[in-house]
Amino acid sequence: MPSGKEFNATDYIQHHLTFLTKPVGDGGFWSLNIDTLATALILGVLGIGLMWWIVRGATAGVPNRRQAFVELAFEFIDDQVKGIFHHGDRHRFIAPAALTVFVWVLLMNAMDFLPIDFVAGALNLFGFHAWRPVPTADINTTFALALSVWLLMIWSAIAAKGLGGWIHELLCAPFGIKPLWASPLLVFFNLLFNFIEYVSKPLSHSLRLFGNMYAGEIIFLLLWLLAATGIFGTLAAAVLGLGWAIFHILIVVLQAYIFMMLTVVYIAMAHEHH
Repeated sequence: MPSGKEFNATDYIQHHLTFLTKPVGDGGFWSLNIDTLATALILGVLGIGLMWWIVRGATAGVPNRRQAFVELAFEFIDDQVKGIFHHGDRHRFIAPAALTVFVWVLLMNAMDFLPIDFVAGALNLFGFHAWRPVPTADINTTFALALSVWLLMIWSAIAAKGLGGWIHELLCAPFGIKPLWASPLLVFFNLLFNFIEYVSKPLSHSLRLFGNMYAGEIIFLLLWLLAATGIFGTLAAAVLGLGWAIFHILIVVLQAYIFMMLTVVYIAMAHEHH
């Protein structure tokens, strides 16, 4: 971290916005953000593993607090999926997928509550001089998640309609192909509109989550800078930081919920015939 006379606000923010990057080959596009990958993997294993452990030890009697919390989460996600997905057994894939997405994204978002200087200071002892602890503040994470949902959406469409039916829908919806003399032009506009729809879904899905979490990360950094200006700055940062942290709880949960709901909506729409 910058220190001494060279330290300023720009250096501080740039330092905490620097990824621990490992180039693959010649680097460039194929560089890996090790901090993002490691944090996301650890949180995924902890989150799903913890829920599996609690469910495995569930009893039919009066549930303890842990079991009650997990049952509440299961019922909440299942109710949301039930209201959207009407194309078969939701418990076979879509409800577990929605639960996985919600828990994983929620945990990654919640890393924003950790004081960044404490995290950086602890990791610095182990030789990690750059580490960003919020995976969803990395555009690579949100795009990877959104593209995974996008591929599931296409797979679901082909599974429900067949490859021929899916291609026919791309060519014939939403404007149809009649009259016959206008078919080539209508096919062109059908493909154009479907192309726009297929491109816009992963873009909006990923950028919404990334934008909110990145903005939250920046605001927390600005508040820590305010705390370094003196006693009044520290008091102001404490009050504003508490208020923003409380409000940010809503953002963290809401963004995980929105990402999960869009996942369910996109897969449900893929099953619909036009």
